[in-house]
Amino acid sequence: MLTASVKNSLNELIGFLEQLSDTDYTFPCPELSGATIGEHMRHIIEMYQCLQKQYYTGVVNYDLRARNKQIQTDSLFAITQIEEVKANLDLENKPLVLQQVIDGQVITVESNYIRELLYNLEHCIHHQALIKVGLLHCQAIAIDDNFGVACSTIEYRKQCAQ
Repeated sequence: MLTASVKNSLNELIGFLEQLSDTDYTFPCPELSGATIGEHMRHIIEMYQCLQKQYYTGVVNYDLRARNKQIQTDSLFAITQIEEVKANLDLENKPLVLQQVIDGQVITVESNYIRELLYNLEHCIHHQALIKVGLLHCQAIAIDDNFGVACSTIEYRKQCAQ
């Protein structure tokens, strides 16, 4: 169920990337403090990649992302990276340790693969909402009304409509 939702979210990203020129992909958006849609895409993709690559060690540290500039400048390359992430989502749930340095201190938290996959989905949706703001300067880009809307909000709206 969760992997299906993640794949759906990633497919939405592919669908909008297929409509976007690299000029729009790399445009510094004033509404995003000069960030580009490509930078947000790289961040989303690399969070998933980080989880998948570090899964086998049992320790996940999202600060150790690759920060591959090609993902943020080449939308076709970004699509290939998303496809790779999708192909490697079906990992067995297992305990993981989440590690992060905060104010010079190494913080470790017990987690598991499903929890981190859920975190990445919510994180992706958050960045989709930011990307939606960045799309204001783009012409004729069709995205789903729920692009960038939290799953809980979608469910709430369905209940209100009944």
